[in-house]
Amino acid sequence: MKKTLIIQARMGSSRLPGKVLLDLQGRPVLEWVVRRGAQAAFVDEVLVATTVNVADDPIEKWCLEHGIACFRGSEFDVLDRFYQASLSVHSDLIIRVTADCPLIDPKVIDDTIRHFLNTGADFTANRLPPPWHRTFPIGLDVEVVSFMNLKKAWQEAREPFEREHVMPWFYSVPGRFKVEILDHYPDYGNHRWTIDTLDDYLLLQEIFKRLSDPLQASWYDVLKIIEQNPDLERINESTHAKQVDVVDERSLKKT
Repeated sequence: MKKTLIIQARMGSSRLPGKVLLDLQGRPVLEWVVRRGAQAAFVDEVLVATTVNVADDPIEKWCLEHGIACFRGSEFDVLDRFYQASLSVHSDLIIRVTADCPLIDPKVIDDTIRHFLNTGADFTANRLPPPWHRTFPIGLDVEVVSFMNLKKAWQEAREPFEREHVMPWFYSVPGRFKVEILDHYPDYGNHRWTIDTLDDYLLLQEIFKRLSDPLQASWYDVLKIIEQNPDLERINESTHAKQVDVVDERSLKKT
């Protein structure tokens, strides 16, 4: 079974354009995601999935310069981008993460894959939007699905938000598939360690400055920093995650 970690990346963020290539402790954000994600024991290969928009040429350029596989596909039909990317490398199992999560933890990736394999689930994640729940910090998000089920979603998903956000088709209708959530106790779901806004970026800069080895640090090391410096998270306390049913208005203009 070939397991592919696919990193969703583009330059056109509505709240912080170009965020995936912003410098973070001497490396672009995307590099931290690639390097940390590649450490997961279950992952056989890493693939960056960006868009055909010329604005994303810098992402492909960076990947080529660093020997990282890069696939370019639809800008707004991200489900199609993931399906075509998976098809191009003959993947059996797809692990989805996003390029704005430089603290993605390889152990969390492995634990989510293991949970998928052990439970016989159709789709597994370590956090999902309401009415589901999250017990891991935002920024450690992992989703796992087989290629065959991804193909079903690609064939049958019709709503714009299902196409843009890739995986909602699996969990938006109760009972459609066997969905498993990997939980963590105690619950740390109130923490936000992703980069969507400038405030998020400023927080991550402060966290990375305090990590002795950012490449090897676990998310528990990050938690320790936060607990020792509780004021840090005030930096991005006003930032809220986008709702899963919100789509980029530019995609609607193309339909």
